[in-house]
Amino acid sequence: QWQLVESGGGLVQPGGSLRLSCSASGFTLDDYAIGWVRQAPGKEREGVSCISSSGGSTNAADSVKGRFTISRDNAKNTVYLQMNSLNPEDTAIYYCATGSGCSGYVLSGSTYWGQGTQVTVSS
Repeated sequence: QWQLVESGGGLVQPGGSLRLSCSASGFTLDDYAIGWVRQAPGKEREGVSCISSSGGSTNAADSVKGRFTISRDNAKNTVYLQMNSLNPEDTAIYYCATGSGCSGYVLSGSTYWGQGTQVTVSS
């Protein structure tokens, strides 16, 4: 069974850091672009960052640029989202998804999604 699993979320104080992981089982991630998407309470889902299948191209939304870094380790079948300088506006459920490519920081042709991991930024 193909499955994506996010991990690494939690409660962090403003200014803190978290690293999210997106791991696959049943298939390899290196055939896919991977995107991170978040959904805050009462808001629509929004793209956060996207990385090409090779890892050679990455993009991030303006709201997280300079604070969030997406990377991948295809040998470990895992994609990461390093989040620094977190603020309360970053509070959301974070999802990863596979896709056919990246249109800027937005994943295109999304197929498989994880169940999400909660990130809460609060003092």
